[in-house]
Amino acid sequence: MWKEFKAFIVKGNLVQIAVAFIMGVAFGTVVSSFVNDLIMPIIGKLVGNVDFANLYVNLSGQPYESAAAARAAGAAAIYYGAFINAVVNFLIIAVVVFLIVKAYQKLEKPKVAPAPTTKECPFCKTQIPLGATRCPHCTSELGGRG
Repeated sequence: MWKEFKAFIVKGNLVQIAVAFIMGVAFGTVVSSFVNDLIMPIIGKLVGNVDFANLYVNLSGQPYESAAAARAAGAAAIYYGAFINAVVNFLIIAVVVFLIVKAYQKLEKPKVAPAPTTKECPFCKTQIPLGATRCPHCTSELGGRG
């Protein structure tokens, strides 16, 4: 059983999946920082100096200085600003993945169909070799070389 497990672990596909997962997590961290530290402050400034990270609805009844303070206190609240950030993160990641897949598809070589080796007899409609001058089925003269 140990040999089977070891063979499974060292298979190339599993290693590739593990590397892709690690790269995906790292990419997600970079995108989160990009959104939270660059994009959302710009959008917040454009819509009237709004800090999306501080947008929340306090359900606890106690006032809190910020969403972070409410979270730290464990207050019941709806943190819709964090949700907006998560949606923007998702959209950016989705666009980047879409662009990567499109680029990969362009790099893939299209499969070329093999050249035909047969043709159709004009008289009996059966398939015959390309170089045939007479149909082996109906014995019609095909004239010349195919």
